[in-house]
Amino acid sequence: MSERVIEVIKADGTRENFDLAKLTESLRNSGATEEVATSVAEHVGQELVSGMTTDDIYRHAFSVLRAREKKASVRYSLRRSLLALGPTGFPFEKLVGEIYRRKGFSVQIDQIVQGKCVDHEMDIVAWNMEKLIMAEAKYHHELAYKSDLKVVLYVKARFDDLYASSFTYGTERKLDEGWLITNTKFTEKAIRYAECSGMRLLGWNYPENMNLHDLIDETGVHPITCLTTLTDSQKQLLMDQGVVLCESVRDQKGKLKSLGFDDRHIGDVEAESAVLCPVA
Repeated sequence: MSERVIEVIKADGTRENFDLAKLTESLRNSGATEEVATSVAEHVGQELVSGMTTDDIYRHAFSVLRAREKKASVRYSLRRSLLALGPTGFPFEKLVGEIYRRKGFSVQIDQIVQGKCVDHEMDIVAWNMEKLIMAEAKYHHELAYKSDLKVVLYVKARFDDLYASSFTYGTERKLDEGWLITNTKFTEKAIRYAECSGMRLLGWNYPENMNLHDLIDETGVHPITCLTTLTDSQKQLLMDQGVVLCESVRDQKGKLKSLGFDDRHIGDVEAESAVLCPVA
């Protein structure tokens, strides 16, 4: 008897056949055990019907995984947790800045820096004794959105102007590295141009090693949006007040009370944060 073929709709609207092995691998990559990854994928696969979206599949898989291995569910949901950092790009800038801090850099966000010809607003400036880095952060709230060639060309032109200037961050120095960083992906043409021209890109799964996903895993920087004990509106209210990191919610008892949380709910939020996002 032939296997049942289920057609699913991807984030960009295209259709593809559901791949059970691909779902199992993504669950395994989140840290789920082989047994749990296989069990969750098979559970989800049995309930699929043609025409479902990949987002429907993710939500179902996340719900089942969360009930079995909560920490693995956080890693599995990380990409969508980043998408929920909107609607502005500022929380994403703060998260990326924290990644650099944990890599040993001093960091400033939203700096006006003077190039050779004009000044530029730079999302992230990071420096240590060895290098000065500046980064343009492109935040997107939809998986289907990719940073394309024209974005890379625009950002490269800005960095070319900045490479010709000098700055005082820690000491008088030249810019060593300029990065374009996004929470989603780049188009193939954007990557091809960047690799040819020397432009540095960092995205969800680019480059192959030490991409954004890898750096978040390495540094333990997780967004507040990964917490399930907070509603979307509560997360947004906290982000509006500058609370972006999952771990930092444990220092915000006063703000949680101001949102109407009782002590029991605050305890639930703090407990989940401690389990999912221990201090690095």
